[in-house]
Amino acid sequence: MRTFLVVTDDSEEARSALRYAARRAVAVDGAVHILAIVRQQNVSAFGAVQATIEQEARDRAEMLAHGVAGNLLAESGLMPTISVKIGNGQKIVTEFLDGHREVAALVLGAARGSSPGPLVQHFSAHAGDLPCPLYVIPADYDETKSDHTN
Repeated sequence: MRTFLVVTDDSEEARSALRYAARRAVAVDGAVHILAIVRQQNVSAFGAVQATIEQEARDRAEMLAHGVAGNLLAESGLMPTISVKIGNGQKIVTEFLDGHREVAALVLGAARGSSPGPLVQHFSAHAGDLPCPLYVIPADYDETKSDHTN
């Protein structure tokens, strides 16, 4: 089954990427995998404090991912798979792609302005080394207004 991997947060560009991935998955009878990344905290002075902060961030990311998944289910009928990982986003996505050959495309949302975001910058620069195509979706992309269907 073709799986579209979407890295998500609560940004508009992430929602655009998710909508795009859902439409593609529906068109090819595929699946969507939502990957929520929580940055690792650098509060090494007190290990218990760091663990608590990371757990709270992970809980927020899981709530966000489940909310996004519910919206995706309502809009497209697809129930995505969800993963929440703590650490460096570039490393997590690279390791995920290496371990999941069913991923047909990495779908990232580009932020408005002069910087599309760190993941888009990194993976655009290394697109030739990826095991799948990279789709970069603009934050305000509305596929219902585009002139193509697939």
